[in-house]
Amino acid sequence: MFFRNLMIYRLPAPWHVTAEQLEEQLSRKRFVACGSQDAETRGWVSPTGDEFLVHRVGEQWLIALGTEQKLLPSAVVAQEAEKRAEEIAERQGYKLGRKQMKDLREQVMQELLPRAFTRQRRVFAWIDSVGGWLAIDAPSQVRAEDLLEVLRQSLDELPLSLVRTERSPTSAMADWLADNEAPEGFTIDQDCELRSVSEDKAAVRYVRHALEGDEVRGHIGAGKLPTRLALTFDDRVSFVLTEKLEIKRLDFLEVVKDKLDEHGAEDARALFDAGFALMTGELGRLLPELVSALGGELATAG
Repeated sequence: MFFRNLMIYRLPAPWHVTAEQLEEQLSRKRFVACGSQDAETRGWVSPTGDEFLVHRVGEQWLIALGTEQKLLPSAVVAQEAEKRAEEIAERQGYKLGRKQMKDLREQVMQELLPRAFTRQRRVFAWIDSVGGWLAIDAPSQVRAEDLLEVLRQSLDELPLSLVRTERSPTSAMADWLADNEAPEGFTIDQDCELRSVSEDKAAVRYVRHALEGDEVRGHIGAGKLPTRLALTFDDRVSFVLTEKLEIKRLDFLEVVKDKLDEHGAEDARALFDAGFALMTGELGRLLPELVSALGGELATAG
């Protein structure tokens, strides 16, 4: 159980909701597979395949949103609708109007839905109820928002906020690259993207390329700002930080994974729990240090 991406949000620390209360409230929206006329359904599933919607390892919780989607390409619907429209036009002697075509496409979609293939996926979220973190393993904010939307619908209240720091990631990353010096506890790796703030949005990408030296500093001096930068924390966790404070390509290095081998878990559940405990332990150290490197959390009024 190792996440690949992190979309990070803040909860109150500690969060007053218990795991039992969360389980009860999530059960209001358990996942149900698509019916014959459903294009998509979403709901909570067990992260581990048992009957529980909240998987607990200490005060670290894991939840999962299940989604099932009917695969019915719009081109298929349009093609069948056009075929039927031609047959109707031939019988009645004139072409169908705009509203008639819209109704026909909807009719075709409803008829084809029961025969469409389905695709299922799960999106996981980690909740640190003591530290006040909610992190979603999603490749984009759009995918993360799918989970948050259902979470808001499920819970009595969700006092969630974006993580806001005193310094923007872009500004901080520019200084780290210009000075060739990462913040304490971090090292700069060899992947980076620089993008111009001018209208042309010119971009330069470095992959497995040394970032020290005049070349990168020259791009920054010319007005290009970093939108992505690969970093490693404490020689244990590598990742790419984006200008939106997203964490991409999260990778737990061998020194961490070796601990999992040393754990000697005897079954799949024990191994899963050991991996989840290791992951959350490392992330519980990484996130506060990353926020600190960005100047700390932005103070809010009141």
